[in-house]
Amino acid sequence: MICPYCQHDQSRVLDTTHDTRGGVRRRRECESCHQRFSTYERPILATPLLIKKDGTREEFDREKLARGIRIACAKRPVSAADIERLVGEIEVALQRMGRAEVSVRVVGDMVVAGLKELDLIAYVRYAIVYLHLDDLQSIRKEIDRLLEN
Repeated sequence: MICPYCQHDQSRVLDTTHDTRGGVRRRRECESCHQRFSTYERPILATPLLIKKDGTREEFDREKLARGIRIACAKRPVSAADIERLVGEIEVALQRMGRAEVSVRVVGDMVVAGLKELDLIAYVRYAIVYLHLDDLQSIRKEIDRLLEN
């Protein structure tokens, strides 16, 4: 592994941990400059193409998904780790489907379900755009439905 500080190509592994998604985090030390850094390895699994409403297809973009969720969670008590966990769960669920193409609706439904568990305000923010709640009456109905549960 190349050191991010001095570009030396030899480092030694100090610690290794495994996460629930099959990834491996390694704490390393450069043999030249003795700086420490972490690397994260995760298996590359194929994610399906997403079929948008207009019929076009788009590659799954983990960062785009995370950005949308971060926007919904802005100024809310939702940790970055929770957002990353939700994004990871959605990515793994898509990979496990084993399909070549999936509707964006499937991804949106997963996000809505995940945000409903994380933070109801973030859920409402996301739902306003995702469910096309374009007037106050429809937003109020959704909030009333949440309050009933």
